[in-house]
Amino acid sequence: MKLPQLSVFLENRPGSLMEPLKVLADANINLVSISLADTEQFGILRLVLKDWEFAKSVLEKDGWVVNVSDVVAVDVDDQPGGLAQMLGILAEAGINIEYMYAFALRRNVRAVLLFRFEDPDAAIEVLQKAGIGIVQEADMY
Repeated sequence: MKLPQLSVFLENRPGSLMEPLKVLADANINLVSISLADTEQFGILRLVLKDWEFAKSVLEKDGWVVNVSDVVAVDVDDQPGGLAQMLGILAEAGINIEYMYAFALRRNVRAVLLFRFEDPDAAIEVLQKAGIGIVQEADMY
C-alpha cells in the first residue's frame, strides 16, 4: 500500500525546521514519521501523518510550499543482512529507489523502513511476490 508523504521546502537557516513543525503542533497534528535532507541552499522536510490532507492545508495556509508523493512502508527483517536481502530483490527486478529512511516502528523482529520508489506499484508487486510485507496504512497510525 502506498502512503502519502508531504514534502515541505525550507530555507537552510537556523530556525526554519521549527516553523512548519510549530504550525502543525498548533493545529494539534501529530507526526508519524519525519525526515530532513538538506543542500547548501534549502532543505526538504518529509512527513508522514495520519491526517495528511489537513496538515497540507494548514501548512499551505501558512505560506509553505508542500508537495505530496507516495512512499511505501516495507517490513524488513531486523537482523544483519535483512535490508541487503530486500534491496537485492529490488535490484534484480530493476526497481529504482529514489530515497529511503527508517521509521521508528518495530513489529516483533521486524523494522519498518519508508521508501520512495520511481515506480511504487511495481516495487509493491515485486516485494509481495518475494514474501516481503508491505505495512498497511491502518498499521502505521
